[in-house]
Amino acid sequence: MKKILFIAMLVVFGVSASNAQTKSKSKKSGKAKIEKTVAPKVITPAVDGAGMVFENETIDYGTIAHNADGRREFVFTNNGNKPLVIESTQGSCGCTVPTTPKEPIAPGAKGTIGVKYATDRIGQFTKTVTVKSNAVGQETKVITIKGNVLPDPTPAAEPTKS
Repeated sequence: MKKILFIAMLVVFGVSASNAQTKSKSKKSGKAKIEKTVAPKVITPAVDGAGMVFENETIDYGTIAHNADGRREFVFTNNGNKPLVIESTQGSCGCTVPTTPKEPIAPGAKGTIGVKYATDRIGQFTKTVTVKSNAVGQETKVITIKGNVLPDPTPAAEPTKS
């Protein structure tokens, strides 16, 4: 049994050593190659008609203070060849108030949809905004906001003197 275990260990050691030598040889041989890594460019496919592609479909407020500024913006691009018209935006409840762009968004241009969340409500939230437009293939698009509103810090109670 000891012989088998010893032979197995020798085989593992031998394979490891030969692989290590192969790697170090390949590093030493020839000139060092410098590879330039380029972040992949997000390519939005062109659409025949009006199109709408959001940079982010979800905005995470993170953890915010009670009554903090609840305004955020969704940025989108018209990836079509016709003007994009946002017909309406509707929040999932009264605490989420979106603002709709009034003018059509030209092909290739960017637009924004503002959202204001009522941060007087304490606790975690996930709300949606429904966007209705003339975008081909997605006449109705749902975007999301989420986060957590902290309660006001409670004042420390004064110690009572006796």
